[in-house]
Amino acid sequence: MIAGELYLPGDSELVADRKRAQSLMRAYNDTIMGDAARGDLLAALFGSCAADAAVRAPVYVDYGYNIHIEHGVFLNYGCVLLDVCAIRIGAGTQVGPAVQILTADHPRDPETRASGREFGRAISIGRNCWIGGAAILLPGVTVGDDAVIGAGAVVTRDVAPGTTVAGNPARPLVSSAPNA
Repeated sequence: MIAGELYLPGDSELVADRKRAQSLMRAYNDTIMGDAARGDLLAALFGSCAADAAVRAPVYVDYGYNIHIEHGVFLNYGCVLLDVCAIRIGAGTQVGPAVQILTADHPRDPETRASGREFGRAISIGRNCWIGGAAILLPGVTVGDDAVIGAGAVVTRDVAPGTTVAGNPARPLVSSAPNA
């Protein structure tokens, strides 16, 4: 699964891993800012999470252990991180409310899809990015450092460093502002 190969999501080990994540999510989502348990819960839920990262509850994950959050990251309310493969969020990145970061994918071939097998592709988000509310990042995309994803954008392709994208599908915006 983590390598992007086809897998069966009903595998007993994966079911147990999702139950573990659901228990930790429930506990975390029942906390409020300032609760002493928050840091410990995030450390248990995520593969890695910098101590100064801010994750507003509720947050939703598949497994949690494939999520890696660096220094100074901010995730606003209601983010969905489907982490069948790695999700890496670089230092200083800000993620708006209701953003979906989706590594989970399904075969395009109808026979393979009917078999119940799935796969995923990792997502990497660089440093100092800004992802607007309700944006959706699809499997396999890489967002470069200092990029901006407009609110509601559907990111289907890689975003180059320093680029602003918006729309469905997300496309680079051309700025008319002079360079400072």
